[in-house]
Amino acid sequence: MDRFKSYSFTALERFLKYVTIDTQSDPASPSQPSTEKQKNLGRLLVDELHEMGIRDAELDEYGYVYATIPSTTDKDVPVICFCSHMDTSSDCSGYNVSPLVHHNYQGQDIVLPLDSRQVIKAAEHPDLQYQIGNDIVTASGDTLLGADNKAGLAEIMDAAAFLMSNPDLKHGKIRILFTPDEEIGRGVDKVDLQKLGAQYGYTVDGETLGSIENETFSADFARITIQGVSSHPGFAKGHMESALKIAAQIVALLPKDRLSPESTSGKEGFIHPVAMQGSVETATIDFILRDFSDHELKNHEQILKVIAEEVMEHYPSSSYQLEIKEQYRNMKNVLDEHPDLVEYAMLAIQKAGIEPKLQSIRGGTDGSRLSFMGLPCPNIFAGEHAFHGKHEWISVQDMHKAVETIVNIALIWEEKS
Repeated sequence: MDRFKSYSFTALERFLKYVTIDTQSDPASPSQPSTEKQKNLGRLLVDELHEMGIRDAELDEYGYVYATIPSTTDKDVPVICFCSHMDTSSDCSGYNVSPLVHHNYQGQDIVLPLDSRQVIKAAEHPDLQYQIGNDIVTASGDTLLGADNKAGLAEIMDAAAFLMSNPDLKHGKIRILFTPDEEIGRGVDKVDLQKLGAQYGYTVDGETLGSIENETFSADFARITIQGVSSHPGFAKGHMESALKIAAQIVALLPKDRLSPESTSGKEGFIHPVAMQGSVETATIDFILRDFSDHELKNHEQILKVIAEEVMEHYPSSSYQLEIKEQYRNMKNVLDEHPDLVEYAMLAIQKAGIEPKLQSIRGGTDGSRLSFMGLPCPNIFAGEHAFHGKHEWISVQDMHKAVETIVNIALIWEEKS
């Protein structure tokens, strides 16, 4: 867009700073936020928002950052929120991240210097073929990068700085929301939607350039607790029923060629064991259940129950309990009632010179739950790739296009009002 020709983007500078701050969330922690260190980034973001003239920026006790970009129009424009999360996944270390910028990428494999076994192979990352001549950011080989979702943070912050420095551009009131604990499914547990005061939202937490996601998994958490029979191992014959061995048999009977993350794609759901612990007497297995269909999600729960009962038949003195907890639901059920949200985002992507890609996401975002809480909220691209692992990467040029898209969305809502 012409308005960005002379603009010096700040997204990269911000991103390189944000990723060095350890913000991993902790699923085992009962506190909110689950880790206090997430607030370290929250405080920095508030300081930066204040510096660009957004005086009401604040960090609350639960680790949420709220801020307002004031309206520049006399029109009655719906209040739009842009949202990203501050935490990174606990699947891979996020401590002492050392980001690297690989300038003028030419299609080669990228060897990460702190561990030469960590190679981002072009053949395994097909989106790299579209990055020739661009600048690629990676970690150094011993941590994740944190583009999920610090890229989104940096892009929203850059867009905010652009709008604050261009008050002649017409847009309605814009609210900014940065959340903790998204990676552990608790990103909006304590959000104050009345305080936020937005009518519609966009999470900036997507992958490929130009993508917009209006559909997510529906998700449940499941826990099987097994009560076995313990006895002295020297005298256990005919008495011991090991809860650990029972748990292992349940996991072993899960489908392998279907209904597992490693054997599914597209619209296929899965049953995925994520943790197992215990002793001879008591053991637990934690699962995540995922599907785009709520009906199929219920079927997955039934499959898990049938497997558990089949195994338990061989252990008459033991028992089990299956607990199911709803995590989030497919946001398409809500977004279909608000077609302008996706339509305007696709137009904003086009105005940034990109072909929009409307698609589903095999996962969830804060927008999944926000949509069902009364804030319809599709997900737009941040440019992050291979997240939750050491091969995570992002393109600087894709980040800039995300900034343009955010700004365009704000302007389009004003134009259409």
